[in-house]
Amino acid sequence: MRKAGLLPTIVLLLAVLSAGCISPGPAGDRETLTIFHAGSLSIPFQQLEKDFQDYAKKNLNVEVTFRSEASGSVEAVRKVTDLGRKADIVAVADYTLIPQMLVPNYADFYVLFATNEIVIAFTDKSRYAGEMKAYPEKWYEILERPGVTFGFSDPNQDPCGYRSLMVIKLADLYYGKPIFEALIEKNTNVYASGNHIHAPRRIELKSSKVVIRPKETDIASLVESGSLDYVFIYKSVAEQHKLSYVALPDEINLRDFSRADHYRQVSITLGSTGETITASPILYGLTVLRDAPNRELAIEFLKFLLGEKGKKVFKENHQDFLDQPVAFGNVPGEIRDIVRVEK
Repeated sequence: MRKAGLLPTIVLLLAVLSAGCISPGPAGDRETLTIFHAGSLSIPFQQLEKDFQDYAKKNLNVEVTFRSEASGSVEAVRKVTDLGRKADIVAVADYTLIPQMLVPNYADFYVLFATNEIVIAFTDKSRYAGEMKAYPEKWYEILERPGVTFGFSDPNQDPCGYRSLMVIKLADLYYGKPIFEALIEKNTNVYASGNHIHAPRRIELKSSKVVIRPKETDIASLVESGSLDYVFIYKSVAEQHKLSYVALPDEINLRDFSRADHYRQVSITLGSTGETITASPILYGLTVLRDAPNRELAIEFLKFLLGEKGKKVFKENHQDFLDQPVAFGNVPGEIRDIVRVEK
């Protein structure tokens, strides 16, 4: 009778085990982190993800798989807001997209962590490459020449795109010449009213001089292959792809925090969102979403990224990292000791 009484208990235990209601034990859990991130973060994130997999397996007893999607930052945010897709982390090249588009409905905090600058990248196959190297101050004259092609990412999808337009408009002010009209208005339907730029939802090209792609890494490959002469792009991406580049004056490259008021003279309205963005020094931001499927593990990855390991990886990949990241909102306690919390 006792043996018969044990049978239902054994069957129940087997059912519980097969249903996965008991943790896997010494072998560790298997978890997936989904990240939507800016294309310019692809290379450092690939390295960080691999390093975190090793760290998590050793220290957290978790085998982590990453599902990372690189895109323009505006597109990355709209995957959440417009398409309703689930993710754990969103990391963008323009931190202002988070408070503008994700807070408070999708996120309740964000962290500023890295910087960059806009350069003009090219290769030895680019037309007038030798002259560009010898006389970089003539960059806008060279780009305007017949037969020379240049590109930037789509401003409606990617901050590098609208920042490229801002840089060209700031060049008007710095050089005292109608550079924006010559390079942008003559070749696209993007136009400026004074220092305010309008980027229509559908950007049309009036000539073959200008090429536009969804994100900056897409357009960098065209320069590498020799099918495009020059590209406005982040310095870190130019360095990572071993491209030659012209470093632009601080008055226009969006790198210098002491020139924030000067940059603020220029703004842009995006046809894709209706948002108006004011030029400012480049700052990357990220957040763990409120309904992140693996929020606890996502915050562990955030700690890893914002710590010394993350700083080292970004430095190795030619991207400046803030000495102390700055956080806003309902900042998780787990990262408060490695960020400066601002109201």
